[in-house]
Amino acid sequence: MSNKQEVGSLLLRVMLGMVFLAHGAAKFQGGIENIVGWFDSIGLPGFLAYVVAILELVGGIALILGVGTRIVSALLALLLVGAILKVQLAAGFIGGYAYDLVLLVISVHLFLNGSKLYSVGHLLFKGEEVQHSYKNPA
Repeated sequence: MSNKQEVGSLLLRVMLGMVFLAHGAAKFQGGIENIVGWFDSIGLPGFLAYVVAILELVGGIALILGVGTRIVSALLALLLVGAILKVQLAAGFIGGYAYDLVLLVISVHLFLNGSKLYSVGHLLFKGEEVQHSYKNPA
């Protein structure tokens, strides 16, 4: 990946991390029990509110630091698909799922490409990095 692409991925990783860190923190600061009740009211098990809030909070921190970027991005992508289908889709594109769709696309980009620049994970594990190749070895 070129340096320009790495800088772009770094910007996307940090911004996505900041957004999810803020959303996760807000869920706890605003009273997680309110979120549990809202989940129940839309037909989702209340305990999922804790799962979502923790994923957003811890995942946001992990992305900012660059730890487990691909795994966290994949989990956030799944979370966003659920949010779009269960909550935002009915509201339409503008005022509905547009914002979540942008976050989903960023998550998928980071899942597919990773982000090594200024990444704690890359510094700690660069000797153990798995090389992915789509070429047929035969």
